[in-house]
This record gives sequence, structure tokens and C-alpha cells, in this order.
Amino acid sequence: MTKDYYNTLGVEKTATKEEIKKSYKKLAKKYHPDLNKSKDAPEKFKEINEAAAVLADDEKRTQYDQYGTTADRFGNGFQGFDFSDFMSGTGGGFDFDDIFESFFGGRSPFGSRKTRRRGADLRYDLEITLNEAAISITKHIVVPRLEHCTKCHGSGAESETDIVNCPECNGSGMQRRTQRTPFGIFSTTTTCGKCKGQGKYIKKECQVCDGTGIVKKTRKLEIKVPAGAEEGTNLRVAGEGEAGEKESPSGDLYVVIHVKEHDIFERHGDDIYVKIPIPFTIAALGGEIDVPTLDEKAKLKIPAGTQNNTIFRMKGKGIPYLHGHGVGNENVEVVIEVPKKLSKKQKEILKEFEKESKKKGFLGKIF
Repeated sequence: MTKDYYNTLGVEKTATKEEIKKSYKKLAKKYHPDLNKSKDAPEKFKEINEAAAVLADDEKRTQYDQYGTTADRFGNGFQGFDFSDFMSGTGGGFDFDDIFESFFGGRSPFGSRKTRRRGADLRYDLEITLNEAAISITKHIVVPRLEHCTKCHGSGAESETDIVNCPECNGSGMQRRTQRTPFGIFSTTTTCGKCKGQGKYIKKECQVCDGTGIVKKTRKLEIKVPAGAEEGTNLRVAGEGEAGEKESPSGDLYVVIHVKEHDIFERHGDDIYVKIPIPFTIAALGGEIDVPTLDEKAKLKIPAGTQNNTIFRMKGKGIPYLHGHGVGNENVEVVIEVPKKLSKKQKEILKEFEKESKKKGFLGKIF
């Protein structure tokens, strides 16, 4: 009796491979014996895999569509095939693509699972000063890393003539084996062990890199640190990581910024903060003081009667915005200094000041 594989998977006859794959995964998970404890689950799971194995293969699907069977060209098809190997694992680790690989000899009919191995990413920690963080600067760094061998250009061969088609797989990278079983003839295709699936074989390896195509070197790089960089800012330099496998792209370099503590300034986002001592006379009478900034000194006017710990804002004297336009501010906290030693004349003047304050009731408000 002809089996309706399309009906088994719940797809139309015009279904694409992606639609077949999607339906198969849904049903296989539903009826896998490790996940479904009903009595008919094993048989249903077997039917689902049998249908997917035929419809996922172009040749088998074409013959099935024409004749309603695959037995003529592929032995007895999948009838009687033992799927117990696919039912012995645990549900949590069940990989549906592994079933396809077993059917089609090391590859899924829905696409190859083999990918080129990209080079590793690298991290470099770069320390800068707060003054450097306020401007755009260029730093020179030296990075140890794996690079493609310059002698063989990453091929791993002593010369181009030493690269030949693999004699084991005739350059295909795959080895096909056919086995006759009581259930039919089964063919398996596996990655060639001699060339590791590359299809090429090196007769004589490069003496510099011992056939790996990769050597360890140090690389000098210029790193542009943008104005406004802060602690933890991450700069990505594409392609400056380690070299990948043959004909594979290199990884990236990630430069992590660390900002050293300043002697007098504290950073709060894009603003900077500083404490400046001022004489009692300037606080009382007012005046002008010199204030340090990140680039040069600036003048700050102190109004008469300024109190201790008053904070003045100097607009645009902070750190440039890293992501946008504008500059932060410099916040100046004034701390009134009390002289530790006074001359005789200074004492007399302060005593006169005290008497005058009492007359005006200044001290009386306190006491």
C-alpha cells in the first residue's frame, strides 16, 4: 500500500524544503518517545522520519511523486528500518538535524552544517588620562596575535604546486560508502579524513608554519580614541583579531578604555567637579580667582557674601559628549579657608570686625 508522506507530515505536495523541515521538527518533537509516552508514539515517530527522509531528498522525492514509491532505486525504501537509534537519547538533548545526518551521510538535506571557522576576537585594555578623554587622541598599541603565514600566504603549503586534489576523495571533500542490508541498500557520505573535507591535500607543508598557515606575531596599531571616552568604552577594530582557518575571515579587536583618576578633578558623567579653597576676605568682599580646567586656567568671579561649600558652574568646561554634540560643565565648590596663624594687626582688625558685628546684631542672631 502506497504511503502518503505529504499527509504524514501535514504538508502540501508543493511544500518547500523549509516547510517540510518546519513541519517535521514540530511533529518529531511531539511524537519522540522520550517526550511522548503514549503507546503509538514510536510507530508515529518512525513514520514521520520515514516521510521526512524521502521528501527532503530531491531524487527520492521526484521518484516518489512519479511512482508513489522509492523502492525501485533505493532498495526497499525505509520500510522496516529500525529507528531505535534515534529514540535512545534524552528528550532534552534531542537534535533533529542528527537524524537527517544519519539519513544522508553526514549532512542535512536542508543545508550543510559545516561553517568556516572565523578567527578569534581579541581584547586590549587601554589606559588614558582624564585630560586625554576630553580630546580626540591617537594611541599606538602593540597586540600579540595569530596571523596568516606570509611565506605560504596562509595556504600551509611550501609552494602552490604542493597543493593537489585529495587522492582519497578526488577533491570532493566527502567519501561515499554503500552498504547492502536486509532492509535495502544504504549509502553514507562522510567527511574525508585525509583532507578534513577541504578537497585539497598538501604534499609538502610550509616549513615556517608547519602546514597550519598561521604564525604568532605582534602587530602595531593606531587606535583613535574619541573625545568623551569614559571608563569601559569599547572600541571595535574590525579584522584586527586573530587569523581564521584557511580562507576564513579574521576576528575583531576590542579595545576597552580605562580612565585614570585625576589628581584634583572628579568626573560625573560629562561634568567634572573640583574643590577650590578661597580666603575669607574674598568670600566676604567678593573678587576673582584662578580656577584650573582640563586645558588651561580660567577666571571665576566670586560675589560678595559667598558662603562655604557654594558650587559655581563653569559652562562648557567639562567633557565632550561621546554620542552627540555638546560639552559638559565644570562644577567648582569653594571652601573658605580659616587662617591658622594671625599677625597682631590681623587680630586687631578682626576684633574691630567682631565689635562692629555685635553693634549690627549679627552675632546676637546666633547666640
